[in-house]
Amino acid sequence: MSDTMTDGDDPTRVAIACQGGGSHTAFTAGVLKGLLREWDDEYELVGVSGTSGGAFNALAAWYGLVTADEDKAIELLDAIWEDLSASSLSDQFMNNFVVGLSRLGSTGIPMLQVSPYDIPGSEVGKDEIRETLERHIDFNTIPDLCGRDTPELVVGTVNINAGIFETFTNEAVTPKAILASAAVPAMFEAVEINGHYHWDGLFSQNPPIDDLMTVDAGRKPEDLWVIQINPQEREGEPTSLEEIADRRNELSGNISLNQELGVIERVNTWIDEGHLPESEFSKTDIHRIPMGRQYHCSTKVDRSPGFIQELMDLGEQRAEEFLASRAGSLPIETTS
Repeated sequence: MSDTMTDGDDPTRVAIACQGGGSHTAFTAGVLKGLLREWDDEYELVGVSGTSGGAFNALAAWYGLVTADEDKAIELLDAIWEDLSASSLSDQFMNNFVVGLSRLGSTGIPMLQVSPYDIPGSEVGKDEIRETLERHIDFNTIPDLCGRDTPELVVGTVNINAGIFETFTNEAVTPKAILASAAVPAMFEAVEINGHYHWDGLFSQNPPIDDLMTVDAGRKPEDLWVIQINPQEREGEPTSLEEIADRRNELSGNISLNQELGVIERVNTWIDEGHLPESEFSKTDIHRIPMGRQYHCSTKVDRSPGFIQELMDLGEQRAEEFLASRAGSLPIETTS
């Protein structure tokens, strides 16, 4: 991305954080496509982070940008999600079966729950994700691509053994790191990295924020754009085990996110009130790009091409609205 402007002013440094949420992260891919397609020289991308499916999107956008340009990043996002969608007849059958089970479970009918460690071939899903990513991204080149002039790349996971959030950044982003970020405990076995086991980052930093902020002062984002999958508010009471688990996961991700954003807002306030010198501390404006539409919890495992395309189209629509808001024609969605 260009970091020069025609009027001679420095571009606004922007970091983008991509929340995870199963198939719903196709929405995030759509938002990124919309943002990249209309990217203006008044912005400089200095970082991108993601968790779970958000990590797929962050990686694809980052890799496309640092190896080529915005068009390449958009092409990669489309290609990866085309491969992830259930396009073959056998895949469509399995997808409909899984979605049907999820929807049936949400009606309150007791369902047999089995550990992924007790299911033969439970690693097939992870293998397919790895093969898809490696088909489009040469992970061996990532260490050479990372540098001072490239955006930060951050992937979020949970370290089961240490009991902490753990992020993988830049050259540490490997296929294992991406798979660890997407290892939903009830569906996939944990991923071992450096002697510790890791689970899905949806339970922790969803998406990672701190790593985007703790960089050199000249690279710290002035704007943070959060692509938010999980609804902040939901009407009604979750009653089935699936609905309860889904809302619990949404809350754990959002609460963690809001805590990290709250730290940024507190620093902004202290700067405004003169408690922190502007010569040493800088403010970061926070903007959210929410999905703004609620779907049944079963759709988080729905990989049907039509649904994936619907989510990507919605994401592009939200990106268009967001960019219009930045131009002053619509109210900006911000934290409060």
